[in-house]
Amino acid sequence: MLTDTKLRNLKPRDKLYKVNDREGLYVAVTPAGSISFRYNYSINGRQETITFGRYGVGGITLAEARELLGDAKKMVAAGK
Repeated sequence: MLTDTKLRNLKPRDKLYKVNDREGLYVAVTPAGSISFRYNYSINGRQETITFGRYGVGGITLAEARELLGDAKKMVAAGK
């Protein structure tokens, strides 16, 4: 499970990599060092990804991303 400390300590690598949180939420860390909250889901047999926003100054917090994940899961369950 991610924490703010773990997020602050994530370092960029040569290629994009993912770090899982919980309930399908994960962060994608780019080679430039950008950290984005994402969620993968399936609807109508297609794999889709929602990007909630960036972590850090001017972005969203881990708590906000988890709240957005809850909203997104409700929408997916409703077929939207």
